[in-house]
Amino acid sequence: MGKDNEENAVVMSTLPKTWILDLDGTLLKHNGYKIDGKDSLLPGAKEYVDSLPKEDRIVILTSRTDEYKQMTLDYLKEVGIRYDEIIFNIPYGERIVVNDRKPSGLDMAIAFNLDRDVFSVPQITREL
Repeated sequence: MGKDNEENAVVMSTLPKTWILDLDGTLLKHNGYKIDGKDSLLPGAKEYVDSLPKEDRIVILTSRTDEYKQMTLDYLKEVGIRYDEIIFNIPYGERIVVNDRKPSGLDMAIAFNLDRDVFSVPQITREL
């Protein structure tokens, strides 16, 4: 994950997580399936997903239409990207997550905005 990610480490609880990940530009090259005629993983994306604890859930969101659904599912299986659910036909606009805060003060929603086609999620330390 590199030095930059270690310096930007985020401390979270030891509770299992729900990861909501965008597909194009986050895990895969943005529109690679259209530009290059095939998908390609972004460096570090698979390794990061593989490092997530098995009890964490992974939900992938994509604006890809049903026309590209089977091709996408086949590619994710081929490269071994783990996920629990994938939702297609998501609008192109912002993704808004709304969640409660535990009485202890623990925020139950966290967001990271990455530069397109650069997979660089901060290192997550589970300590609280």
